[in-house]
This record gives sequence, C-alpha cells and structure tokens, in this order.
Amino acid sequence: MAVEPRLSNQENVAVRHAVGEGQTLAAAMPRLILEARRVAATVIHGLHGRRRAGPGENFWQYRRFISGEPASRVDWRRSARDDHLYVRELEWEAAHTVWLWPDRSASMIFASQLAHETKLYRALVLTLALGEVLVEGGERVGIPGLLRPTGSRNVVERMAQTILHDRSQRASLPPDFAPAPLSEIVLLSDLWSDIGEVRRTIAQLSSNGARGHVVQIVDPAEETFPYWGRIEFIEPEGGGRITAGRAETWRADYTARVARHRAEIRAETDRLGWTFVIHRTDRPASELLLALHARIGVAAGDFAASPSIAAESRVPT
Repeated sequence: MAVEPRLSNQENVAVRHAVGEGQTLAAAMPRLILEARRVAATVIHGLHGRRRAGPGENFWQYRRFISGEPASRVDWRRSARDDHLYVRELEWEAAHTVWLWPDRSASMIFASQLAHETKLYRALVLTLALGEVLVEGGERVGIPGLLRPTGSRNVVERMAQTILHDRSQRASLPPDFAPAPLSEIVLLSDLWSDIGEVRRTIAQLSSNGARGHVVQIVDPAEETFPYWGRIEFIEPEGGGRITAGRAETWRADYTARVARHRAEIRAETDRLGWTFVIHRTDRPASELLLALHARIGVAAGDFAASPSIAAESRVPT
C-alpha cells in the first residue's frame, strides 16, 4: 500500500525539477536568441547562395550570348549598352538539409571559473546562430527528433520554441534516424560518452552517405585540469562521485586519457570523411561558426585538398 505515495512523491519531484529547468531555459532563451543573432550577423554578410550560375531567383552575372541559344534568353536592356548580346544568369540555389544536434544532457551544464558560460549555453547559441546563417544562405535546417527541416526566415524562434517545449529525456547523442545521402549533420557535444557509443552514433548517421561535422565543446578546466589538493569529482549523469586526495597527481593521466579519447573520435571521423574540431567555451563563438560554415557544403575531396580547413580541423590540444 506504500507504493502509491512513493510513486506520487517521485512524480512530484520530477515535476518540480522539470518546471525549474523549463523556467530557467525560458528565462535564458531571449538572451540566447539575441546572442545567436549577434554571432550570426558577424559572418552572414556575403555568404549567401552557391556562387555559381543555375536555377534560382537572385541575379548572378551577365555573360555573352552564344550562337544557337533561344533569343528569349537575351537581356535586351543590357545588350543595348554596346555592340554585344548578353544573357542574364541567375545564381544557383539548391537548398540541402543540415541537421543540427545540440547536446543538452546534464554534463553540458558545467562551467568552471575559467569560463563565463556553460557548455550548454554555448551549444545552444551556436545551434541557433548556425541555423540563422544557413537559412539566410538558402539551406534548410532541422533538429533530429524535434524539428523537421525548414527554411523559414524565423528559424531561430522556431528552433528556440521547439527546444523550450521539449519534454523528452536529454540524451548526450542524437537519436537513431536516417538522414538523406546529400544532407549534413552538425553534432555539438562535449562527447564525454563512452567511445563505443560515439563510434556507433557516427557510423549509424553516416550509413546512408550523409556527411557530418563533429564539434567537441569543452570547458577550459576540462582541457587543463587546474585542480590541486583534496577535490571531490561528481559525474552529473549517474556515474557517481570520487574523491582525490591530491588532485594534481592525476593531471598527467587525465590529459593522456582525454588525448586518447579524442584520437579515437578523430580516427572514426577521418575514416568516414567527416570533420572533427574542438571548441573551448573561453573562445569566441563566432570563431567556431566561421569554421563550421567553411566546412558545410564542401565535398570530402575538396575538404581534404584545402590546407586551411583541413589544418583547422586538427587543432592540437
């Protein structure tokens, strides 16, 4: 007979936790949107379209009329300026889908004294900003399991509202789904999940031929391990806690294990033709946004042939 009150208590605790988390996210969302738009504005100018002729609505360039073409293609107003015939070409607009996945699990809430914001805040700002930049460039964006691909001009608000009202469990990695072969995926996470889970997720998402970009978002303290003396470390996703009597003696083993974990992730992304980059929350968000925009839409062969992009994806830690 004691089961019902116990279940009721657990439900009340869960509801209170959900309400508190929802109110916190709701309060932060206007600031998130403003920050995302500010970051997007720094890179959005001049990044529209595909930069070549093709079907579309925006003017691209004039070219000389070629004998044999239909006369209806001639732009007579431009041709009247000199002795040549010209054809007005439009810029190619071929929207493809980019899936954005911001990790919103408990480990992303961490922020040390070395950073001004949590990993979660940075992941959400980047997701919204990237969505804004991509839609302005004629692409469609979606969030796996939450938002179907859209090219709506109010994509930032739509993404924010979708995230705000999501009541599902906050998973560290995206759900299993089958992205189309020509689509791309941007995974923003701290990637502290088991390497087997990370490999399985990346392999599953790429199984149809989709390309992806894996971004590890980390706090500076997770890079440098700046701890001394007796410290209690708590794993926020149910992994328990452990106390270090002299934390500084763990630093070498910790950094070696992090390097090994990243090397295994990079090996998997390289094998599949994906990209991998590390982003610290004490660095400007616009820095990563520019790097991601340079990668999206670039074929695997073109990516490997570009020294500037390829070098940046392998930034030493």
